[in-house]
Amino acid sequence: MRYAIKLTKDGDQYVASCRDLQGFNSVGDSVEHALGESVDAVALILQDFIDRREPIPEASDKKRGEYWVSLPALDVAKVGLYEAMRAKGLRKSDLARKLGLHAPQVERLLDLTHKSKLEQVEAALAAVGYRINVFVEPLESRQAA
Repeated sequence: MRYAIKLTKDGDQYVASCRDLQGFNSVGDSVEHALGESVDAVALILQDFIDRREPIPEASDKKRGEYWVSLPALDVAKVGLYEAMRAKGLRKSDLARKLGLHAPQVERLLDLTHKSKLEQVEAALAAVGYRINVFVEPLESRQAA
C-alpha cells in the first residue's frame, strides 16, 4: 500500500502533500526525512478513516516529481483487516466473537500505532475469510520522472 507524495521546498524544509489524503501534513529537513515523516503521516490519516469507519481512499498513480511512500507490512495487514470487515459488514464485536477475544484486543488489531504481531492480524483475516499475500520486489526509484 503506497501513496504518491509531493514535496515542496519551503526555506530549509520540505513540505509534503498527498492529493489522495485530505488532512495530510508532513515536513522534513531533507527529502529523505520528509518522506520518512510522511510514512507516519499516512498511517495517522488512515487511522482516522478507520476510527470514523469510513472507506480507505484509493491511491492515485504517481505524477511527475512525486514520490512513493509505502506503509510497513503490519500496517498494510491491519488496513486490509479493516477493509475485509467493511466488505463483510462485520463490526469489531463480531470479530471479537469469531476470535474469542475481548474488545480491547480487537481494537489493537485495528490500531496502526500498536505493534501487534503479524500472525495475530493474519488469524483475524482468516476468521473473516481473507488471507495475507506477501511478495518481495526490487526497490524502484521513489520519484517519478
